[in-house]
Order: sequence, then C-alpha cells, then structure tokens
Amino acid sequence: MTPAAMAQDAADTAATEQAEAPETDMTDAGETAEAADPQVLLAEWTGPYGGVPPFDEVEVSMFQPALEAAMESARAEIDALTAQDAAPTFENTILPMEKGAGELSRALAVYGIWASGLNGPEVQAVQRVVAPKLAAFQDALYQDAALFQRIDAIYTGDEYEDLTPEQQRLVWDYHTDFVRAGAALNDEEKARVAEINQELAPLYTSFSNNLLHDEEAYVTWLSEEDLAGLPDSVVNAAKSAAESRNNEGGEYAILNTRSSMDPFLTYSDNRALREEVWRTYYARGDNGDEYDNNDVIAKIMPLRAERSQILGYESFAHRSIEKAVAGNPQAAMDLMLKVWPAATAKVDEEVAAMQAIADEEEAWIKIAPWDYRYYAEKVRQAEYDFDSEEVKQYLQLENLREGMFWMAGELYGMEFEQVTDVPVFHEDVRVWEVTRDGEHLGLWYFDPYARTGKRSGAWMNAYRTQDNLDGFTTPIVSNNSNFVKGAEGEPVLISWDDATTLFHEFGHALHGLNSNVTYPSLAGTAVPRDYVEFPSQVHENWLPTREVLENYALHVETGEPIPQELVDKIERAANARQGFDTTEYLASALVDMKLHMMTDFEGFDPDAFERETLEEMGMPEELPMRHRMPQFAHVFSGEGYAAGYYAYLWADTFSADAWEAFEEAGGPYDRETADAFGKWILSVGNTISPSEAYENFRGRQPDTNALMRDRGFGVAGEASGSVGDDTNAPLD
Repeated sequence: MTPAAMAQDAADTAATEQAEAPETDMTDAGETAEAADPQVLLAEWTGPYGGVPPFDEVEVSMFQPALEAAMESARAEIDALTAQDAAPTFENTILPMEKGAGELSRALAVYGIWASGLNGPEVQAVQRVVAPKLAAFQDALYQDAALFQRIDAIYTGDEYEDLTPEQQRLVWDYHTDFVRAGAALNDEEKARVAEINQELAPLYTSFSNNLLHDEEAYVTWLSEEDLAGLPDSVVNAAKSAAESRNNEGGEYAILNTRSSMDPFLTYSDNRALREEVWRTYYARGDNGDEYDNNDVIAKIMPLRAERSQILGYESFAHRSIEKAVAGNPQAAMDLMLKVWPAATAKVDEEVAAMQAIADEEEAWIKIAPWDYRYYAEKVRQAEYDFDSEEVKQYLQLENLREGMFWMAGELYGMEFEQVTDVPVFHEDVRVWEVTRDGEHLGLWYFDPYARTGKRSGAWMNAYRTQDNLDGFTTPIVSNNSNFVKGAEGEPVLISWDDATTLFHEFGHALHGLNSNVTYPSLAGTAVPRDYVEFPSQVHENWLPTREVLENYALHVETGEPIPQELVDKIERAANARQGFDTTEYLASALVDMKLHMMTDFEGFDPDAFERETLEEMGMPEELPMRHRMPQFAHVFSGEGYAAGYYAYLWADTFSADAWEAFEEAGGPYDRETADAFGKWILSVGNTISPSEAYENFRGRQPDTNALMRDRGFGVAGEASGSVGDDTNAPLD
C-alpha cells in the first residue's frame, strides 16, 4: 500500500472513531505530556513468526511523535527517489515505493488498533492533532509532480509492455490513484484540492463527534415493570448497560446504539417504550441542537462536488466508483433498482402478516416502524415455529470459533494452534498460529468482547499484509467483535445473526491469510470496495451446513448437537424478514448514490432531500432507512463508503452466485470448487481485475438472479453479469 493510501486509511479511521474531546486537546499531545520513545512504533518488528507488533511496549504518548517521524522519513524516501538522475523504471521507482514507508506502515498499524479498540481521551487528543497532518501528508505525496512524472513515464512508456501482468496491474493502480487525487492538475487546481481536503477533515470529525454525543447522551431507563416480554439475555444486557452508567437512572438501561435498541424493539411488549427507544435512536444527529449534523452535511456536499469537478469528474459518485467493479454510478443504480421493487413488495407481505397478528390479538394498532421488529418476531414464531432464544442455547462462541477453524481446514487445508508467546494489546485478545502442511502461514488475533473505548460492531483488520518481495512475508490479521463477556467459566451464547456475522468476518480474515502475491499494495483484501465483501459474505453460508452444526452447535447444558428439526426451522425462517432487511439497507444505499450524483448544492437542505427522495422512491412508511443521513457515518465521517454503500449488494451478487457453484458441484465442501475458490478469489488479491478473477473461478460472470433467489425474491429478467471493471480501512 502506498504511503498516501496508508495515511488516508488512518485519517478515515481517526475521523470515524474520534470521540469528542475538550478544545484544550487541540494542542499537540507532546505539549501536555512527555512522550515515550517513539522508536518502539517505528522499529522493525522482532520476535517469532517473522516479527510481531510490540503491543506490550506501546504508550499513547508515542503516537504523535512516531507518526510525525514516520511521515518525515517516508517523505525523505520519496525525495531521494525523485532526485535520482536515472530514467524512471519499475525497478527504481515502483519497487522502492512498495518496499518503502515501513516505519509509517508499522506505526499506523498500531495507531489504528488504539483508535478502534482502546480509544480513550488520550487517544482522542492525538487523533485531533494527527488526522489533519495525515491528510496533508497524503495531499503532498499525491500532488508531487516529480513523482507523478516518473510513474506516468512508466505507465505510458515502452517498458510497460515488458512488465509482468502483476507489475502492470500495480503500475496502473499507482497511476490511477495519483490522477484521481489531482496529480495531473495545475498548481492552482492542486492548491484548491488540498484546501478542500483540509476543510473537509474537521467536518468529518464534527460529524463523528456529534453522532457519538447523541449515542452516549441518550439513555432509556427501565424499571422492573418495563421488562415485559424481554428474554433473560436482553434483561441481563440492560442490567449491564445500566451498571456501565453507574445505575444513574435505574437498574436497567437501553443505550442509544443498534446492539441495544434492536433486541429491545424485537421483544418488548411495551409499545410506548418501543416508540420512545425507536425515535431516540433514529433521531441521532438530528435533534436541532448544537450536535445536529444537517448543517455539517450541507457543508460537506458542495466541497465534495467542487473537488470532483476540479478533478474532471461528472460527480463525486463517478470518481468514487471509477476503480470499483461497478465502474460507474448507473451500473450500481441499475442493480439496486432491480432489487428495490421485489424488496418493497416483500415488505408489503411482511406487514400484512404482522397486521393480521396484531388484529388477532386485538392490539388496535396500525403497524408503525417501532412495531416492525416486534411483530416480525411474532410472525416468525407463528409461521415457522422459530424461537431465537431456543436457537441461542446451541450457539456457544468458543464452539463456533472451533467450527470456523474446522471449516478453514476442510476448505483450504489450514490449521490453527493457539500461541502465548506474542504480546497482545488487551487481556481479552488471544492469538493463533495458522499453518498449512506444517508451514507457517500467518497469525490470527481474536478480540471478541465489548469494552469502553472500543468501536461498536464487528470487523477484520490486517496488522501486516502478505508479500513476496524479499522472501515470503506472512500476514497478521485480526477479527474483532463486541460480545458481552460472561462470568468466569460461563460460556458466551450468541444469536444466529451474530453467529452469521462471526463467519462473515472470518471470511475477511481468510481472504488476508490466503493471499499469495508479490507486492503488498495488491495483497489480500486490497481489492475494490464492492468486491471485498464477496469472500466474507459467501463464508456465511458454511455456518448452517450440517457438518458444522452437528459438531459445533452444541446445547449449553446437555452438550447435544442442535436437532435437525430446529435446523429446518432456521432454514425455513432464513428469509422471514428479508423485505425489512433489504429495504432498509437499499434505502440508505440509494439515497447515498442519488446524493453523490448531484452537482448543484445551492440552498441544499439535507433533511428535505432525504424526505423527498424517500417519497419519490416509494419508501414503505412502516420502516426507516438503516442509516438516516444525520447518522450515516459510513458516508459522512470520512469517504470510505461515500457513494459506495451499494457495495454490500454488489458483492452479494458474487457471493450468491459463488455459493451456487458449490451447490452445483455436489456440496459446500467440494474439494475441486474449494481449490478453485482459493486460487482465483482468496489468493490473487488485486493482481488481476475482479471480473477476470471471478470468471476464472466460475467460467462466467455472476448471474444476478442468484441474488434474487438467495433472498427469496424470485427471478425477474434474464441472467446478467456485473458490469465495469475495476481500495482498505478495517473491514466490517
């Protein structure tokens, strides 16, 4: 990965994860505390397994001086590269860039872990200082005329045809990124682009801080009589949530986060409280106070549009998708609009079934958004005899982790052995060595539990990517979750949805661990955003296989495997709420794309745009967007998913079709299909275009109707492959 790309990932992470800090924290961290030796973060990693991060030596005061020194070192490397008299070649220009910036890479790897997993006031103070510096470093590098001239000479010169396909791909990748960042602009245009980037950085921070404030400031307190309908697991979580707030408002609390809101809305019998929790959650960033994000969005969008115009793009969306598999915004829109009618029609069916139950119970209500999850669960129990709490008794976290290891062994010949000879950044983190045929392949870190200072959700990260520059550099990857830690010796039970997410994130890890390329910028998960979710999404399908469930889905008390009758219920209920899930996601993805295809933002009102766009789309009134604009951190806390939230759906066209390849071959553990998947999907990284890689695996482009079949929407139209052709922060 280029130094500039590293800086962008770090800046995006800082903007997304940064919490609100006092204005006094805007001073350099070094001015308020004596910094520890930053060399700890800059030095080559030592120890076993090709070297490991020195987590046991890290102090927060190291980050700012280490990152500043690393940027200075990387800048000196580039200056030396551009000062040479020799004509530009792959060997004297591209290769040094791939081998360089080691200090920056190592420092950013550790900094990113603290930003996402150990984020306290000290870290937040550092983030406020280094985020704009990282952005400025990125601008300076991408706008270096001498450097771009060398890259351009290689890309357009005679030598290009003599390079290997992988080298050509790497040169193309560099050249495209530099042009997209403004390297070919004149000095005045470059200056304005850099100015815009500096204007955007604090806006992204403000958006993130405002959202964080509303997530932390609002709590719904419950009394004993408010617990009606809630299963023990939800009650215990509410009790833990209250304890985390020092029981300042009562014994039970529903926090203003999805993980707290969702189960409450699913099970609470108290409709008034359901409405209160729902309105509080979906009003985040939209309360008309000093933390309201609408004004922030109104400032972000014209800046993005102006920058896109200077760079020569029709809109921000056109620039964002240029390197993606979709290739252009209309291709992404076409896929979403193909699915949208089927999804909303499914919502109509789901609401009708829910309304029937409400009428039968004489609830005397019309299904509203705060009723959807509650009555959807009733429908699932009534129509499919499916009880989420019953299933949960078979889903022990540690057993499922072993099931993932077994799956990886069956499919890719990988073995996992826990090791204790490497430092970790928190006592909850454990490490496994990964081998194949007795040869060391990499390390897998597992950080499963929630804690203060850790971002919500689940994600995969790469501490070190694989390469073959000077021998085989093995990857180090992690999976991170937010399960509630049980009492000592007590197994952690998780929901079916959480188990699916566990396998999803492990799919990202397998993508990184199976990488076998030459150049680090092209390794592992360094593929387009609308393709990177494909390997992770397809691995969700191995959870419900009979082989995994019989051996690893064991009852917490009896140890008996989950009965086939219950498995059948899971399968029948798989698409029970698919209308809701797909429609709430697509609403956000479509609004994101429509917004970023705009070019005129004079008098722009984000609230009116959201409302009017949803009305034009025919958004069902019984449910909201998954992420309303004032809380859409994917899009406004940085640019990682801006005009790119469609990526999950696009990637799922690949995953649904790929799973059918296994089914057609005789089953999920078919050796020939698994070998082909490992060879053409997991190991090649970004050395060839995703479309070419998929065609090598499948023999054709994906059939988008496989997606419709997988979601239970039926098939509309003829089979069609993805269009276009062709970058990573922590992957969700």
